[in-house]
Amino acid sequence: MSDKRDMAKERREADAEAFHEALLAAHEGLTLEQCVRMDVRLILILASRIGDRDLLTTALATARAGAK
Repeated sequence: MSDKRDMAKERREADAEAFHEALLAAHEGLTLEQCVRMDVRLILILASRIGDRDLLTTALATARAGAK
């Protein structure tokens, strides 16, 4: 069972890395204002898709703590 969990974790990490690369690429060529607008839209789209209030509240707190 541990092997399956390890493989799943590795897959999630690889997916996260690919997403981070795509996110950086999506910002290329945009002004700071355009980047901020895109980020806000992305956050709202993802929050709508996730829909779990507790998860979103935790994510907000984590992001805010990292911004200080």
